[in-house]
Amino acid sequence: MTPDTTPIVVRRREQMFLHLEQHEIDRVRRFGEIESFAPGEHLAEVGKVAHGLMIVLRGTVEVTQRDSTGARRLIVTHSPGSFMGELAQLSGRPALIDAVAKEPVEALVIAPGKLRSLLIAEAELGEKIMRALILRRVGLLETGAGGPIIVGPAGNSDVLRLQNFLSRNGHPHTDLDPETDAEARTLIERFNVEPSALPIVLCPSGDLLQNPSELKLARCIGLARAIDGNRLYDVAIVGAGPAGMAAAVYAASEGLSVIILDCRSFGGQAGASSRIENYLGFPTGITGMALMARAYNQAQKFGAEFAIPSEVAKLETHKNGSEENFTLRLTDGQSVRTRAVVVASGVRYRRLGVENLEDFEGSSVHYWASPLEGKLCSRQEVVLVGAGNSAGQATVYLAGRAEKVWLLARGGDISLTMSQYLVDRIKGLSNVEIQTKSEITRLEGGDGILDTISWRTTSGDVVSRKIRHLFLFIGADPETNWLSGTGVKLDPKGFVLTGVGAGEDCASLESSVPGIFAIGDVRAGSIKRVAAGVGEGAQVVAALHAFLASVHPAVPAT
Repeated sequence: MTPDTTPIVVRRREQMFLHLEQHEIDRVRRFGEIESFAPGEHLAEVGKVAHGLMIVLRGTVEVTQRDSTGARRLIVTHSPGSFMGELAQLSGRPALIDAVAKEPVEALVIAPGKLRSLLIAEAELGEKIMRALILRRVGLLETGAGGPIIVGPAGNSDVLRLQNFLSRNGHPHTDLDPETDAEARTLIERFNVEPSALPIVLCPSGDLLQNPSELKLARCIGLARAIDGNRLYDVAIVGAGPAGMAAAVYAASEGLSVIILDCRSFGGQAGASSRIENYLGFPTGITGMALMARAYNQAQKFGAEFAIPSEVAKLETHKNGSEENFTLRLTDGQSVRTRAVVVASGVRYRRLGVENLEDFEGSSVHYWASPLEGKLCSRQEVVLVGAGNSAGQATVYLAGRAEKVWLLARGGDISLTMSQYLVDRIKGLSNVEIQTKSEITRLEGGDGILDTISWRTTSGDVVSRKIRHLFLFIGADPETNWLSGTGVKLDPKGFVLTGVGAGEDCASLESSVPGIFAIGDVRAGSIKRVAAGVGEGAQVVAALHAFLASVHPAVPAT
């Protein structure tokens, strides 16, 4: 079936820009305050934090988006009964659109905290509003409107790094390649940037960044904000994969104050999956990004706070009288204080033991297969190493874009480590060739770009082919270095021990240190599946309530 390429603003306009009835407006008045705006006054401006969700009571408001040249295009004109906002207003982050009063306007302004209360208290109306906010963000993602502009050569490792960061965090952006885009060359000349300094990023605020880190970019666009180092959270969750996201949703929905940290993006490795077909409730499958984006929005709806990208360097324990609290020290110098910690930091894919691998990482060697990588290897041959479900999902995805996929497995039978539905699908793909008991022996290329990949087959012969892209899914190591010195017991491979494995008195999912819990792939003995991680994320909340009630009586258990 040919995918529908009609813009979502056309396909689902009625749901995106619905009008509220008078009785619906009356029901939500208690959540907001009425404000007036003069003709020509901005109700929202790209790059600046807006007041919140705004329901127009009188007058009209024009909402526009800016393209890469700064030109404005009308999205919609709001009239009485319609409301202005998208997902940025749920978390109090900078606006991605411009909204200007065309005449005297009176609006009911609902601040982010009150908006979250509205969505929960008014379930039926809240569902319609939430759906509209999500669809509006999807529309902005389709056009890249309101986000930063990345200028740099397509396929450049740093361009890919920044593109992946923004895409996986659901943030609009525009990409300009100076080799093909006149606009890109104009920007380079305007800011007098040498080709060696690329990529550059032009933020909505007007700030220009030269090859920024993810954290610097996130701060420039308002995605990352300062953390209140004096606030004491009920629970800090380290890792925003399926397990961490589930814990955030359930803990926040049950009244706990929650902060969730991740050094890359929400979704973890599952968020990079091209399609998950064996997750309960999705018979036609769902992309990892779509599934995790729903969880991200759901957690924000219940008031969970996200700090992305934020990398934890160290975990400390502090005693305050009879109470024992924890402090997370972040690599950027900030800190988070919390009563309990949930370790959901997951795993990282192992690197291939081949000389000069790092020379090609980011541009030609990849650890996930997203649409960005799929576009890069369109109609080319690629090599993928791995035999687990992640490798299988990536193989199926890449086979629909690449000319040929060489699937290399070190073992003898991929059906021993991969779900049968994936094995059957792969064996039915004419452009996939499976080579078992094979391993990469040599990588050749220059300037960060692969030219030739060689591997040894089961017969001992060495195959060399002109291939520019290599995908690696070869097992994983736990992300637990930051737990060093905490007393948290690990198994010989570095996974966190919990329950009876950690000590006789340890509760289920609790580590050897009271108040520190572990869930998902990072936990020793866990089932490495999305559904299993989600289940542990839900399960750990009961253990959190029990712990907090025992050592912090002021925190109610439910």
